[in-house]
Amino acid sequence: MAERVSATSSATELIQKLIAQHGPIVFFQSGGCCEGSVPLCLPANEFRPGAADIKLGEICKDATYYMSDSHFSFAENMHTIVDAVPGSSGSFSLDCGSGLAFITRARLYTDEELALLPPVERCGIA
Repeated sequence: MAERVSATSSATELIQKLIAQHGPIVFFQSGGCCEGSVPLCLPANEFRPGAADIKLGEICKDATYYMSDSHFSFAENMHTIVDAVPGSSGSFSLDCGSGLAFITRARLYTDEELALLPPVERCGIA
């Protein structure tokens, strides 16, 4: 089965450090204003997905990735790749102050991957 989200080794390393500090974490990518096009990383107990949010999947153990339905409508045919690059997120994201900032990259799925994607998991009834 194909995955909807993955992470680079740089992102995975930072994710593991954040989990060690904060416990389970979530990522949310809204696609809206105020840095909404980059993933916001939060402690899992501080995030409640909205009814129209999409759960893309698990990046690694204890790190779940969500995306707003409006952003997903643009990204549904692309594999989301979480990366951590030098810089500052400049937001309320847990990566702020680490010297790295989470960003996303994407690539189009192949026809074969599209056929193998799991159904979209909506977080509630819109």
